[in-house]
Amino acid sequence: MGPATLAQVLRPLHELFPPGEHPDLLVGLAHGDDAAVYRVSDDLAVIQTLDFFPPVVDDPYLYGRIAAANALSDVYAMGGEARVCLNIAGFPDGMDPAIPAEVFRGGGEAVAEAGAVVAGGHTILDAEPKYGLSVLGVVHPGAVLRTGGARPGDALLLTKPVGTGVVLTAAQTGVAGHEAALAAATASMVRLNRESSRLAREAAAHAVTDVTGFALAGHASEMARASGVRIVIEAERVPLFPDALRLAEGGSVTGGGRRNVEQLGDRVRVVRGLPPALVDLIYDPQTSGGLLIALPPEGAEKLRAAGAGWTVGSVQAGPAVVEIR
Repeated sequence: MGPATLAQVLRPLHELFPPGEHPDLLVGLAHGDDAAVYRVSDDLAVIQTLDFFPPVVDDPYLYGRIAAANALSDVYAMGGEARVCLNIAGFPDGMDPAIPAEVFRGGGEAVAEAGAVVAGGHTILDAEPKYGLSVLGVVHPGAVLRTGGARPGDALLLTKPVGTGVVLTAAQTGVAGHEAALAAATASMVRLNRESSRLAREAAAHAVTDVTGFALAGHASEMARASGVRIVIEAERVPLFPDALRLAEGGSVTGGGRRNVEQLGDRVRVVRGLPPALVDLIYDPQTSGGLLIALPPEGAEKLRAAGAGWTVGSVQAGPAVVEIR
């Protein structure tokens, strides 16, 4: 579901819960951020998020770990730490119990790596397997990272390569030569964004979001709109998974990527002459993608020098659009 459609279906909830009546809800429906944030006291706020999806790889353990890392990422995008997680899952009736057990083990190990705990959950019968987490995190109310807040002069840093949608599509359709790309993408998808979030906080980041279904183009657009700035993405500097460009050139693009192009419309402007496959990758939906961080150039240089990310663009004064050039 695209941003415009999502805004439409959520309109009744905006009317039921006016922001002015809930002053301790620091981030909620009105903000369109990565997770909800609720102030409990002057020194403590809780972060709440929920995410789940069907299998993206064949291995049940890796599927569970990827889905959990993806859900945990929303807490890291808000500058917090995960504390308590609940499983949410659906599996077909009659499935070998060893399969969901491996899914839960993979997710549980990701949660343990995050320093959090799985405390329970809810599972239903479903023809198509689905798995994810509801995550409760914590953060100081004054230290919440937001999608908005990017400032002209900031550098734009990305902490993981892009192309998971293209790579997974190639693997699912059996395109020859996808193996190296899939191995690299899987290693990235299981990696938590916890350390990247810590480094962003230390570098005095002004704005952070994680790159998932709306792709690099879409999440950069959300940052631009929330911050009231223009974001420039230098396409040739965007890190890609091995062979992702070749696979995109061969036609392994996703329906989600095409929907991103349609739904973002003129919120994203692409300079003519860029390789079409490279543009496809910037619109490619990501699973357990990296953090997109707007921060002072000196902070970005420190993170880049530490191997924590790639500078992919800049923040400029101007209309709230994304320019890919």
